Amino acid sequence: MIHVFSYKDHNYIYDTGSASLHECDENTAEYLRAREEGRAPALSAADIAEVRRDVDTLVGEGLLDAPEPAAYPVKSGEVKALCIHICHDCNLRCRYCFADEGAYHSAREFMSERTAKKAIDFLIEHSGNRKVLEADFFGGEPLMCLDTIKNVVAYAREQGEKHGKKFLFTTTTNGVLLGDDATDFFNREMENVVLSLDGRKQVHDAIRKTVNGKGSFDVCFNNIKKFVSTRGGKSYYVRGTFTAKTLDFSEDVMFLADSGFDSISMEPVVTDIPDLQIREEHLPRICEEYEVLCEKYLEAWKAGRGFNFFHFNIDLEGGPCLSKRVSACGAGNEYFSVVPDGDIYPCHQFAGNKDFYMGNVYEGRLDADIRGRCASSCLLTGKKCEGGFAKFICSGGCSANNYNFTGDIEQPYAITCAMMKKRIECAMHILAEKRRFSAAK
Repeated sequence: MIHVFSYKDHNYIYDTGSASLHECDENTAEYLRAREEGRAPALSAADIAEVRRDVDTLVGEGLLDAPEPAAYPVKSGEVKALCIHICHDCNLRCRYCFADEGAYHSAREFMSERTAKKAIDFLIEHSGNRKVLEADFFGGEPLMCLDTIKNVVAYAREQGEKHGKKFLFTTTTNGVLLGDDATDFFNREMENVVLSLDGRKQVHDAIRKTVNGKGSFDVCFNNIKKFVSTRGGKSYYVRGTFTAKTLDFSEDVMFLADSGFDSISMEPVVTDIPDLQIREEHLPRICEEYEVLCEKYLEAWKAGRGFNFFHFNIDLEGGPCLSKRVSACGAGNEYFSVVPDGDIYPCHQFAGNKDFYMGNVYEGRLDADIRGRCASSCLLTGKKCEGGFAKFICSGGCSANNYNFTGDIEQPYAITCAMMKKRIECAMHILAEKRRFSAAK
């Protein structure tokens, strides 16, 4: 299929079969839109003949109307990664937290060192021939358990060496406890660190409050700023969240960029809290805001102040191979979450949902039915992304979001899908603008 879209005074064609992006004139855009809509184009016979010659050339080169590949997903059955919920507690009480302010709708508790090490053993035992394994320390707030994390990382390094495995570690933190000791350890051991910061002080403090109800911006911002200054070339992301109350989120992204952070993500909130939940009526405003951010992003890039914004990253020429994009994230098949008592779930967003309980690290087994259900879920299973131009880029979206909002891991959540499509269109425009700018220099 093809997707024809306009961005300001630019017209683009994206061919899903060949992953080719073309800029075109108004006549070509009108002709192809009409063709896709099954109507006659509002063009003269001469214009149609001229457009068809160009279209036929692209078709002949395999760059338009290319058949969509039917790649089978990569589902090895080998476990490659665990999200280790090192604690179900937090030193903040963020209103929108999907994890019930760290407690996951249960008792606040810490994972024992014994259980965390057992999770490492489980990962190694179920990793098959994989040589590189990943462990993500998650919460709640993981830095409340820093000593445990240190001991578990040392254990994993030791066991990995014994079994011919290399571990890559990541963690997510709100930054409240991100002092010198944690900074040194993270810079030494963590492949990536995700740092939660919502942007401007008034935006952050309105939602991300301490246990005592006070704003947390000052301590979080200062600690995160200091940490990033020591990170060197190692990966990090400053991750914010926007809600129905902060639809001007481009201001927060640019605040973070102007503060010196060059790896930024700004995610839509996942909540059913009425005043924060993103609803269908917010979509036009959100789409407009992505265009505002797109222009600000390009302006900064052209001025030599470029930064990495997660949702504007797109690689149409390389990127993950097709079979991996068809497979999606691997939750429940190659990737799992382990909560403090050792129970296993498909991912952190399913944690505590007994319908998705898959076993326990002390038992050393996984529920075959749930795993099979997750393993068989992919772009080829019917419900996901029927006719969607973005499907080979976004891989069908998040199964947990789909389930939480539609009741089915296979059924795309329409609001997330609409936002994803707009982000991808902006990312395509950015790719084209960067090529034009570079060619003109």
